[in-house]
Amino acid sequence: MPTTNIQILALGVLIPFLGTSLGAASVFFFKGDSMNTKLQKVLSGFAAGVMIAASVWSLLIPAMEQSSSMGKLAFLPALIGFLLGIGALLLIDMLLPHLHVHEEKPEGLKANLKRSTMMLFAVTLHNFPEGMAVGVALAAYISGSSTITLSAALALAIGIAIQNFPEGAIISLPLHHELGSRKKAFYYGFLSGVVEPLGAIITILLTGIMVPILPYLLSFAAGAMIYVVVEELLPEASEGEHSNISTIGFALGFALMMVLDVALG
Repeated sequence: MPTTNIQILALGVLIPFLGTSLGAASVFFFKGDSMNTKLQKVLSGFAAGVMIAASVWSLLIPAMEQSSSMGKLAFLPALIGFLLGIGALLLIDMLLPHLHVHEEKPEGLKANLKRSTMMLFAVTLHNFPEGMAVGVALAAYISGSSTITLSAALALAIGIAIQNFPEGAIISLPLHHELGSRKKAFYYGFLSGVVEPLGAIITILLTGIMVPILPYLLSFAAGAMIYVVVEELLPEASEGEHSNISTIGFALGFALMMVLDVALG
Protein backbone atom coordinates (compact mmCIF):
# COMPACT_ATOMS: atom_id res chain seq x y z
CA MET A 1 0.00 0.00 0.00
CA PRO A 2 1.42 3.47 -0.90
CA THR A 3 2.85 5.51 1.97
CA THR A 4 0.28 8.26 1.38
CA ASN A 5 -2.59 5.83 1.87
CA ILE A 6 -1.02 4.50 5.06
CA GLN A 7 -0.81 8.05 6.40
CA ILE A 8 -4.42 8.69 5.47
CA LEU A 9 -5.48 5.44 7.14
CA ALA A 10 -3.62 6.48 10.30
CA LEU A 11 -5.45 9.81 10.16
CA GLY A 12 -8.78 8.00 9.78
CA VAL A 13 -8.06 5.92 12.88
CA LEU A 14 -7.17 9.00 14.94
CA ILE A 15 -9.93 11.39 13.80
CA PRO A 16 -12.66 10.10 16.19
CA PHE A 17 -10.15 10.12 19.05
CA LEU A 18 -9.33 13.72 18.17
CA GLY A 19 -13.02 14.62 18.54
CA THR A 20 -13.14 13.17 22.06
CA SER A 21 -9.87 14.87 23.02
CA LEU A 22 -11.02 18.27 21.76
CA GLY A 23 -14.28 17.85 23.68
CA ALA A 24 -12.34 17.00 26.84
CA ALA A 25 -10.09 20.03 26.24
CA SER A 26 -13.14 22.29 26.48
CA VAL A 27 -12.60 22.12 30.26
CA PHE A 28 -9.83 24.69 29.75
CA PHE A 29 -12.17 27.14 28.00
CA PHE A 30 -15.60 26.80 29.68
CA LYS A 31 -16.03 28.44 33.07
CA GLY A 32 -18.95 26.32 34.30
CA ASP A 33 -19.32 22.56 34.77
CA SER A 34 -21.57 22.06 31.75
CA MET A 35 -21.74 22.98 28.09
CA ASN A 36 -23.93 25.83 26.85
CA THR A 37 -27.40 24.38 26.22
CA LYS A 38 -27.80 25.84 22.73
CA LEU A 39 -24.34 24.71 21.66
CA GLN A 40 -25.01 21.23 23.01
CA LYS A 41 -28.30 21.01 21.10
CA VAL A 42 -26.73 22.17 17.83
CA LEU A 43 -23.85 19.68 18.18
CA SER A 44 -26.15 16.81 19.18
CA GLY A 45 -28.52 17.48 16.27
CA PHE A 46 -25.67 17.92 13.79
CA ALA A 47 -23.93 14.73 14.99
CA ALA A 48 -27.21 12.79 14.78
CA GLY A 49 -27.72 13.88 11.18
CA VAL A 50 -24.15 12.99 10.25
CA MET A 51 -24.30 9.55 11.87
CA ILE A 52 -27.65 8.58 10.34
CA ALA A 53 -26.50 9.59 6.86
CA ALA A 54 -23.19 7.77 7.41
CA SER A 55 -25.00 4.65 8.59
CA VAL A 56 -27.09 4.55 5.41
CA TRP A 57 -24.63 5.62 2.70
CA SER A 58 -21.31 4.48 4.19
CA LEU A 59 -22.39 1.24 5.89
CA LEU A 60 -25.81 -0.25 5.07
CA ILE A 61 -25.88 0.40 1.30
CA PRO A 62 -22.31 -0.95 0.80
CA ALA A 63 -23.24 -3.99 2.93
CA MET A 64 -26.18 -4.78 0.62
CA GLU A 65 -24.16 -4.08 -2.52
CA GLN A 66 -21.48 -6.48 -1.34
CA SER A 67 -24.18 -9.14 -0.86
CA SER A 68 -25.67 -8.62 -4.33
CA SER A 69 -24.79 -12.21 -5.28
CA MET A 70 -27.61 -13.33 -2.94
CA GLY A 71 -30.17 -11.78 -5.27
CA LYS A 72 -33.40 -10.77 -3.56
CA LEU A 73 -31.93 -11.87 -0.23
CA ALA A 74 -29.10 -9.31 -0.47
CA PHE A 75 -30.72 -7.43 2.40
CA LEU A 76 -30.29 -10.37 4.80
CA PRO A 77 -26.67 -9.80 5.99
CA ALA A 78 -27.42 -6.10 6.42
CA LEU A 79 -30.58 -6.85 8.39
CA ILE A 80 -28.89 -9.39 10.65
CA GLY A 81 -25.85 -7.21 11.27
CA PHE A 82 -27.99 -4.13 11.92
CA LEU A 83 -30.17 -5.88 14.51
CA LEU A 84 -27.10 -7.40 16.18
CA GLY A 85 -25.54 -3.93 16.40
CA ILE A 86 -28.68 -2.53 18.03
CA GLY A 87 -28.82 -5.52 20.39
CA ALA A 88 -25.17 -5.24 21.39
CA LEU A 89 -25.48 -1.57 22.40
CA LEU A 90 -28.76 -2.30 24.15
CA LEU A 91 -27.03 -5.01 26.17
CA ILE A 92 -24.20 -2.63 27.06
CA ASP A 93 -26.70 -0.04 28.28
CA MET A 94 -28.51 -2.68 30.35
CA LEU A 95 -25.24 -3.74 31.99
CA LEU A 96 -23.97 -0.18 32.41
CA PRO A 97 -26.75 2.40 31.97
CA HIS A 98 -25.59 5.48 30.11
CA LEU A 99 -26.18 8.51 32.31
CA HIS A 100 -27.45 11.44 30.25
CA VAL A 101 -26.06 14.91 30.66
CA HIS A 102 -29.53 16.35 31.30
CA GLU A 103 -30.37 13.98 34.14
CA GLU A 104 -30.62 15.43 37.63
CA LYS A 105 -27.34 15.10 39.48
CA PRO A 106 -27.31 13.46 42.89
CA GLU A 107 -26.27 15.73 45.72
CA GLY A 108 -22.96 15.53 47.53
CA LEU A 109 -19.37 15.22 46.32
CA LYS A 110 -19.30 11.43 46.73
CA ALA A 111 -22.54 11.01 44.75
CA ASN A 112 -21.34 13.36 42.01
CA LEU A 113 -18.02 11.56 41.72
CA LYS A 114 -19.85 8.24 41.46
CA ARG A 115 -22.05 9.64 38.69
CA SER A 116 -19.06 11.09 36.82
CA THR A 117 -17.17 7.80 37.15
CA MET A 118 -20.13 5.88 35.74
CA MET A 119 -20.39 8.40 32.92
CA LEU A 120 -16.68 7.91 32.17
CA PHE A 121 -17.02 4.12 31.99
CA ALA A 122 -20.24 4.31 29.97
CA VAL A 123 -18.81 6.69 27.36
CA THR A 124 -15.60 4.63 27.15
CA LEU A 125 -17.64 1.48 26.59
CA HIS A 126 -19.69 3.18 23.88
CA ASN A 127 -16.56 4.50 22.17
CA PHE A 128 -15.15 1.05 21.39
CA PRO A 129 -17.83 0.01 18.84
CA GLU A 130 -17.59 3.49 17.31
CA GLY A 131 -13.87 2.90 16.80
CA MET A 132 -14.70 -0.49 15.30
CA ALA A 133 -17.14 1.19 12.90
CA VAL A 134 -14.32 3.30 11.48
CA GLY A 135 -12.03 0.26 11.45
CA VAL A 136 -14.62 -1.79 9.54
CA ALA A 137 -15.02 0.94 6.93
CA LEU A 138 -11.25 1.27 6.53
CA ALA A 139 -10.87 -2.53 6.43
CA ALA A 140 -13.50 -2.69 3.69
CA TYR A 141 -11.52 -0.13 1.69
CA ILE A 142 -8.23 -2.00 2.23
CA SER A 143 -9.73 -5.33 1.16
CA GLY A 144 -10.98 -3.90 -2.14
CA SER A 145 -13.98 -6.21 -1.89
CA SER A 146 -16.43 -3.43 -1.04
CA THR A 147 -17.74 -0.31 -2.72
CA ILE A 148 -16.57 1.78 0.23
CA THR A 149 -13.95 4.34 -0.79
CA LEU A 150 -11.28 5.92 1.36
CA SER A 151 -13.16 9.23 1.22
CA ALA A 152 -16.34 7.57 2.50
CA ALA A 153 -14.44 5.95 5.38
CA LEU A 154 -12.84 9.27 6.32
CA ALA A 155 -16.21 11.02 6.13
CA LEU A 156 -17.58 8.41 8.56
CA ALA A 157 -14.63 9.05 10.90
CA ILE A 158 -15.31 12.80 10.81
CA GLY A 159 -18.98 12.20 11.60
CA ILE A 160 -18.11 10.12 14.66
CA ALA A 161 -15.56 12.74 15.75
CA ILE A 162 -18.28 15.40 15.69
CA GLN A 163 -20.47 13.18 17.85
CA ASN A 164 -17.56 12.58 20.24
CA PHE A 165 -16.93 16.26 20.93
CA PRO A 166 -19.89 16.81 23.30
CA GLU A 167 -19.24 13.42 24.94
CA GLY A 168 -15.67 14.45 25.79
CA ALA A 169 -17.05 17.69 27.24
CA ILE A 170 -19.71 16.07 29.41
CA ILE A 171 -17.00 13.96 31.03
CA SER A 172 -14.35 16.61 31.65
CA LEU A 173 -16.57 19.55 32.67
CA PRO A 174 -18.34 17.85 35.64
CA LEU A 175 -15.10 16.17 36.70
CA HIS A 176 -13.39 19.57 36.90
CA HIS A 177 -16.11 20.75 39.26
CA GLU A 178 -15.74 17.65 41.45
CA LEU A 179 -11.97 17.09 41.34
CA GLY A 180 -10.95 20.76 41.32
CA SER A 181 -8.32 20.15 38.63
CA ARG A 182 -8.69 20.99 34.94
CA LYS A 183 -5.69 18.83 34.02
CA LYS A 184 -7.08 15.73 35.77
CA ALA A 185 -10.52 16.31 34.24
CA PHE A 186 -8.99 16.58 30.76
CA TYR A 187 -6.86 13.48 31.38
CA TYR A 188 -9.90 11.32 32.20
CA GLY A 189 -11.85 12.66 29.22
CA PHE A 190 -8.81 11.99 27.02
CA LEU A 191 -8.56 8.41 28.32
CA SER A 192 -12.20 7.70 27.46
CA GLY A 193 -11.35 8.09 23.77
CA VAL A 194 -8.25 5.85 23.72
CA VAL A 195 -10.39 2.78 23.06
CA GLU A 196 -11.52 4.20 19.70
CA PRO A 197 -8.21 3.97 17.80
CA LEU A 198 -7.64 0.67 19.62
CA GLY A 199 -10.94 -0.73 18.30
CA ALA A 200 -10.19 0.57 14.80
CA ILE A 201 -6.64 -0.85 14.72
CA ILE A 202 -7.75 -4.29 15.94
CA THR A 203 -10.44 -4.38 13.25
CA ILE A 204 -8.02 -3.31 10.50
CA LEU A 205 -5.42 -5.90 11.56
CA LEU A 206 -8.07 -8.60 11.24
CA THR A 207 -9.08 -7.47 7.74
CA GLY A 208 -8.06 -10.75 6.11
CA ILE A 209 -10.24 -12.74 8.48
CA MET A 210 -13.14 -10.32 8.28
CA VAL A 211 -13.53 -10.02 4.50
CA PRO A 212 -16.11 -12.85 4.24
CA ILE A 213 -18.27 -11.28 6.94
CA LEU A 214 -17.77 -7.62 6.02
CA PRO A 215 -21.47 -7.07 5.11
CA TYR A 216 -22.44 -8.21 8.61
CA LEU A 217 -19.75 -6.06 10.25
CA LEU A 218 -20.63 -2.95 8.23
CA SER A 219 -24.30 -3.23 9.15
CA PHE A 220 -23.40 -4.10 12.77
CA ALA A 221 -21.52 -0.79 12.94
CA ALA A 222 -24.56 0.96 11.45
CA GLY A 223 -26.84 -0.57 14.08
CA ALA A 224 -24.50 0.51 16.88
CA MET A 225 -24.39 4.07 15.54
CA ILE A 226 -28.17 4.31 15.07
CA TYR A 227 -28.63 3.13 18.65
CA VAL A 228 -26.39 5.93 19.91
CA VAL A 229 -28.37 8.45 17.84
CA VAL A 230 -31.79 7.31 19.08
CA GLU A 231 -30.80 6.64 22.69
CA GLU A 232 -28.38 9.50 23.32
CA LEU A 233 -28.27 12.26 20.74
CA LEU A 234 -31.91 12.83 19.76
CA PRO A 235 -33.28 12.94 23.34
CA GLU A 236 -30.59 15.46 24.33
CA ALA A 237 -31.22 17.50 21.18
CA SER A 238 -35.02 17.67 21.50
CA GLU A 239 -35.47 18.13 25.25
CA GLY A 240 -36.69 21.48 26.56
CA GLU A 241 -36.55 24.78 24.68
CA HIS A 242 -34.72 25.60 21.46
CA SER A 243 -35.31 22.15 19.93
CA ASN A 244 -35.67 23.88 16.54
CA ILE A 245 -31.95 24.67 16.72
CA SER A 246 -31.13 20.97 16.98
CA THR A 247 -33.49 20.22 14.08
CA ILE A 248 -31.59 22.69 11.89
CA GLY A 249 -28.33 21.13 13.09
CA PHE A 250 -29.66 17.67 12.21
CA ALA A 251 -30.63 18.78 8.69
CA LEU A 252 -27.24 20.38 8.10
CA GLY A 253 -25.37 17.34 9.42
CA PHE A 254 -27.39 14.90 7.33
CA ALA A 255 -27.05 17.03 4.19
CA LEU A 256 -23.29 17.50 4.68
CA MET A 257 -22.64 13.80 5.23
CA MET A 258 -24.79 12.84 2.24
CA VAL A 259 -22.91 15.26 0.00
CA LEU A 260 -19.51 14.17 1.29
CA ASP A 261 -20.26 10.48 0.87
CA VAL A 262 -21.65 10.80 -2.66
CA ALA A 263 -19.31 13.51 -3.95
CA LEU A 264 -16.11 12.10 -2.44
CA GLY A 265 -17.14 8.46 -2.82
